[in-house]
Amino acid sequence: MATKSGFVTILGRPNAGKSTLLNALLGTKLAIVADKPQTTRTTIQGVLTLPEAQIIFVDTPGIHKSDTLLNRRMMQAVREALEGKDLILYLADASQPFRAEDREAVGVLKNVHTPALLVPTKVDLLKKAEDVLPLIAQYREIHEFDDYLPVSALTGAGLDRLREAVIARLPEGPPLYPPDYLTDQPARFLAAELIREKILHLTRQEVPHACAVWVDNWEEKGRLLRISATILVERDGQKGIIIGQKGQMLKKIGTLAREEMEGFFGRKVYLELYVKVRPDWRENPEFLREIDWRTMSGIDTSGDSV
Repeated sequence: MATKSGFVTILGRPNAGKSTLLNALLGTKLAIVADKPQTTRTTIQGVLTLPEAQIIFVDTPGIHKSDTLLNRRMMQAVREALEGKDLILYLADASQPFRAEDREAVGVLKNVHTPALLVPTKVDLLKKAEDVLPLIAQYREIHEFDDYLPVSALTGAGLDRLREAVIARLPEGPPLYPPDYLTDQPARFLAAELIREKILHLTRQEVPHACAVWVDNWEEKGRLLRISATILVERDGQKGIIIGQKGQMLKKIGTLAREEMEGFFGRKVYLELYVKVRPDWRENPEFLREIDWRTMSGIDTSGDSV
């Protein structure tokens, strides 16, 4: 039997469930998940290797209006993820009513000739399975998708059918990566994302959007992994929120991140966190040009530790 392989881009508005679906399809946690917009800031590649196919999924930031330089760069990542792919999965939150923003977001598919499947997500939140049909009809009016496949990443409903639909549309070809290959993201990036996920879960107001996390030092000694990371924020008030009273918030962020890292990397982790204020870093073009999302290098992250 001939094998198949190809690239599949996952698109959708913020909170459509892209990262949750990616994790469910892979059977492991790769992308961080939170109920806040723009949790994913860059494309994340996850590879699913099956006996009959190898699927390279590309998770993307949520489609949104770009109000900062950082957000504009995120949208550029979305557009680049549409190029040269074999299939597009366009996700829509089935638990929410169709809005004007949804109509505008589908515009990214205009003049894109790659086959696209509409994937209504979170169908477990609907009272009846057929309640998804009006949403499908509204999307059908504005774009002709190749198929319409409702799923629930939480319960697993529809995932097998979705995998089959994806494989059916991939070109024949050998695997592009070794069978145990999971992602193109380096371990340092994944560690930084786990820290940022805990900030997203534990903090409020403007803090989640105004923070970035960088791994300054990565040292492996046998079964021990020593990680030093800096949390960047834009204002002193945000720094105070992350540190918390007597350092309790930062300690909680570090503990939760460390525990998850130990499970993910399979070794004991010693994690040291620092916090530094970098005013308006999201609008600083020079600073953003220096950022290397993959290697965590190129910036001065000396700061105050707790």
